[in-house]
Parts: sequence; structure tokens; C-alpha cells
Amino acid sequence: MDTRIRERTAAELLGAYATRIPVRPLSQALPALGPADAYEIQRLQVDRWLADGARVKGHKVGITSAAMRRQLKVDQPDYGHLMDTMFHRDSAPIDAGLFLQPRIEPEFAFVLKRPLEGPGVTAAEAAAAVEYVLPALEIIDSRIEDWRITLADTIADNASSGGVVLGASPARLDAIDLASTPCLLYRNGGLTETGAGAAVLGNPLNALVWLANTLAPLGIGLEAGHVVLPGSLTAALPVAAGDIVTAAFPGLGTVTADFSQEHPC
Repeated sequence: MDTRIRERTAAELLGAYATRIPVRPLSQALPALGPADAYEIQRLQVDRWLADGARVKGHKVGITSAAMRRQLKVDQPDYGHLMDTMFHRDSAPIDAGLFLQPRIEPEFAFVLKRPLEGPGVTAAEAAAAVEYVLPALEIIDSRIEDWRITLADTIADNASSGGVVLGASPARLDAIDLASTPCLLYRNGGLTETGAGAAVLGNPLNALVWLANTLAPLGIGLEAGHVVLPGSLTAALPVAAGDIVTAAFPGLGTVTADFSQEHPC
């Protein structure tokens, strides 16, 4: 794909953040758009955010459930960047107006204590790099109209990243069975979704392994202190101003995203 086309597409996505107006599906205007060009479009946006003073604070892995992979007709996950500007405090007010079409997903969050760089990273090596696990909520969002996305659309759109809320109850990796840990997702006090860690590639640790090895050919390593979101334990839940969403992970704790105040202090 021509460099100018990639740059123009990145600019269109960046414009959607500013205008709060989604763009047409990229895959319609660019039928030949594939993962390689889409990741380059993602990188151009990250470069812009870095130039504006933001910092990469970690990565997210998406499309880790079998249902989503079937829906998008793909056989692998994707990844996006987590910038420091995306993080929100547990239970603190979040302005829903920051997002275009927000949905929320309950996840584990890995916080790394040492760098992790492929190729050839094993599950044991990935586990040894994790300092602790937190309950988390990922606010996913799409700069693409009506979430009409293909794999290339979501990759180019930074894997549909929006925001992150981290819980306040860290646990050592050897103190929790990630695959069997259940999750209960509540919106405004009512139970809406349930799931378990096994929904994420059989075990969320597998997503961390995939990420480290996928980034390796690009010369990207995961750094100490980075946060990695391995994927959702349930279906994504649409949210709007006025909503309060809590994810409960028995044995690990809870985390809450509060959209009940339109303009937080």
C-alpha cells in the first residue's frame, strides 16, 4: 500500500478522536487493506501520540475468544497499544463523552516486573515475567461507523482500544488459577454477563505468550512495568452516560467503571 494512503488513513482515524464522528469502514474504501498495512496505520497514530507527549504504558490483545474469531473469520488475535492517557482509576468518575461507541469488557491485567521479548517465549517464561495480576475493565471503542469492522479495520484502529480501569487488589500469578477463575459482570447492580478465564485462548497467559512472540519480528519488546490486557472473559457490554459497571472475580477482587457523572472533576 502506498505510504500516502496509510498516512491519510491514520489522519482520518486521528480526526475521529477529535471530532467524535466515526469514519466509514476502512475495508470498504481500501479493499486490499490487510493486517500488515493496518498495523502500520496503527503505528503512525502511536507515533503521533508519542510526539504529543503521551507514553506507551502497555498493550492489549483482542479477538481472543473463539466466538469473535469466528465472527471476523480470522484464526489469530490482534494487538493494540495502551497509552498512559487511557488509564482511569478504579471507581473514579469517567466521562462517557470521551468515547464514540463505548463497550466494556472484564479482563485480567498482567503487570510485568521484567522485560519480555520474543521470539520463542514460553508460558513458563511469560509467567516468570509477571509481577502480579489485577482485575480490570477495558473500555473498547471504535472510530469505525456502527462497529462495522473487519480484522484490518480493528487493527488499524488500535485494536479498538478506548480506556482501561485497573482494580486495586493485586495477586501473585501462582496464587490464582487464571483459567478457572470466574467473572461476573454487573451493570447498574444487575448481573449481565458471566465468564471464566478459559475463554481467553484457553488460559489468559497464552495471550501474553502470543503477544511477546508476535511483537518480536517488529523489534518490540514488553517492558518492566507494562500492563498487558490478554482479552475479555465475556461478551462486550455497551455502556453510556449514567452506567456503573462492576466486574467481580472471586478470589481476586472487583473493579468498577463509573460513567454516572457526565463531567467528572
